[in-house]
Amino acid sequence: MIKKVILAMTTTSVLFASGLTTEAKNAGLVAIPADKAELMKLIDDKRNPITKEKTELGKMLYFEPRLSKSGLISCNTCHNLATGGDDGLAAAVGHKWTSNPHHLGSPTVYNAVFFDTQFWDGRAADLEEQAAGPILAAPEMANTEENVVAVVTSMPEYVQRFQKAYGRDVKITYKKIADTIGNFERTLVTPSAYDDYLNGNENALSKAEKAGMKKFIEVGCATCHTGIALGGSMNMLGVTAKYKYANVGDFKGDANGMVKVPTLRNITQTAPYFHNGQVATLKEAIVEMGRIQLGTAISR
Repeated sequence: MIKKVILAMTTTSVLFASGLTTEAKNAGLVAIPADKAELMKLIDDKRNPITKEKTELGKMLYFEPRLSKSGLISCNTCHNLATGGDDGLAAAVGHKWTSNPHHLGSPTVYNAVFFDTQFWDGRAADLEEQAAGPILAAPEMANTEENVVAVVTSMPEYVQRFQKAYGRDVKITYKKIADTIGNFERTLVTPSAYDDYLNGNENALSKAEKAGMKKFIEVGCATCHTGIALGGSMNMLGVTAKYKYANVGDFKGDANGMVKVPTLRNITQTAPYFHNGQVATLKEAIVEMGRIQLGTAISR
């Protein structure tokens, strides 16, 4: 009798887990592939294929402060790989300690390869295009294309590495430098227990985490925070009510009032929340999103 009860409980548990996995996939939630070859199909760029030499060089450039006018700021300054891929500030701080003029925070660079577009207003199509922007932006790294190329080509080590990555006849241009940084950023993928679960490991998530996933889907969060990035597409902010901190900064989204949906991957490491960083805790962010996007009062 005891064996039958245990068997029944186990069967029910497996059925519940399998049912939740199906429900999650039907809601548009997608796992990062466990198979490296399948992952490469998603993150690679045929125009500039990922190679070990390019990613190593891109990593050096990503951490290189001499790409900025001051010689103090690198890509990693605002997109710190040690702190969730951002800087933990409500508004990014750049050249001469200038705060972002629109009071925009730095989005995480982790898993950004899965986003439909880059920047809060979606103005860049991919990571290579995005990487070219901040280096030249006056409130960020404040440099010029000519100076960046001059700095990089003045160092034999960089010249040798570009030749190793692209061939001895490579012409080091500003675009090539940005493309190489983007090539490295494509590899910044962080699979988790969530992916293990969706990939078939029924024990990867705890009972509480599974209940949270089910509620996440039922409430409607997966409407926007969906796909492999759990975000990364463009949507309206304030569907059912106005965001309570909308007056902080002058950001209004793109020409159609659309804002890029932040990824939920590594979300506990990327506070403060929203484009202008006005919400300090994940709990408050969830309640506010329920109010302004779903018209739902989510309990704390």
